[in-house]
Order: sequence, then structure tokens, then C-alpha cells
Amino acid sequence: MALSKQERRQRIRMRIRKKIHGTAERPRLSVFRSNKQISVQVIDDDKGITLAAATSRTKEIAEQAKITKTEQARLVGKLAAQKALEKGITQVVFDRSGYLYHGRVKALADAAREGGLKF
Repeated sequence: MALSKQERRQRIRMRIRKKIHGTAERPRLSVFRSNKQISVQVIDDDKGITLAAATSRTKEIAEQAKITKTEQARLVGKLAAQKALEKGITQVVFDRSGYLYHGRVKALADAAREGGLKF
């Protein structure tokens, strides 16, 4: 029997998470994408805490009318980089969470790099 889209993504996600681990010096930049929103967290896996987070539901991004989802992802990437830099985080490990590195996920990653994060 064929895997559903969600089951396939979960398998890929677990395969990625076996190899990627965030530390205090180099935390994990984890992406979550839904049909309408996108969010990102900077996570220290050793302590199990979120150091910084950004989402497309924040006031400054949500107020912008007639904006594409890809442009939302770019703004979230810039906001995540800004919040991480405020906390003194410059290097991260990118966790795409089983999503293809294409479209909104790629736009978010590129904007985070432009914002000053290295990965």
C-alpha cells in the first residue's frame, strides 16, 4: 500500500532529524509550513528550548494585504534572522522538516541567510 503524503513527509522528517541536532552554539532552525501560514523556530536540542521564533501570523506580516505566500516566507525568514541575531545567534543548522527545499521553504532560507544567519 502506498504512503500518504503526510506519512511520507514524516519518514523524511525522521530521517533528517537523525542527522541534525541543534546545540547552544549552533541551534536548529526548524521550519513548519501549513497551507496558509509558515513559521520557524530556533531550537537548542540539548536543553530542549526554543531560543527564537517567527511566524507569518505576527502583526507586521499579517497586516500586509495582497501578499503572496512566498513573500510571507521571505518576511518570516528576515524576522527570524533578526530575532536570532538579537539573541547572539549567528550560525544555525537548517531543518526543512521533510518539506522539499523549494518554493516557500527556499525563500525562507534565502531570506534568513540575507538577514545574517550562516548555514
